[in-house]
Amino acid sequence: MGMNYFTNPVVFILDSVFSFYIIAVFLRFLLQWCRADFRNPISKFLITITHPPLKILRRFIPAIGNIDTASLVLVFVLQLLADVTLGYVQGTMSFSAFNIGGLILTVFAQLIALLLDVLFYAVFARALLSWFDQGGYNDISRLLYSLTEPMLRIFRAMLPNLGGLDLSIVLALMGLQLAEMLLLPPLYQLASLIG
Repeated sequence: MGMNYFTNPVVFILDSVFSFYIIAVFLRFLLQWCRADFRNPISKFLITITHPPLKILRRFIPAIGNIDTASLVLVFVLQLLADVTLGYVQGTMSFSAFNIGGLILTVFAQLIALLLDVLFYAVFARALLSWFDQGGYNDISRLLYSLTEPMLRIFRAMLPNLGGLDLSIVLALMGLQLAEMLLLPPLYQLASLIG
């Protein structure tokens, strides 16, 4: 009982810290990829907290075009470290049963899930804010616009002219949910088979 009593709070703290930092690095990658305004206070905060490890990684991992590969490597390593650490603390992973192939595939699936979740909630938040902030000039609105507009533009191009009615947000939310349903289960199943 004593072990479980301390294990749950430790897992909660570790999971929270890892999740926060993984999301911060991933958001920085996405905002840089979509060329968001980095003078924005939220962008500045993300740059400040993610700069130290990325500064080191960028010495060895160059960017490929507009893709900050150092951020992707850091996110992957952090998610891998989180899974291994939490697995050992919870007792669900051991050195004897360690399978790197299944673990790498699981991490890959988790990062796809994170991407789909970030985009889903960004689109949803943009829709909500559009009802209250008609000017669209606050910092959060600008970042959400930068993050979601490239995807919404694609969905808008698929829709016929509906006389000014924009259903791209609805289509995007449905598309992201559908992608999650179709992409993730096979990946997790394959990871469990390899593991």
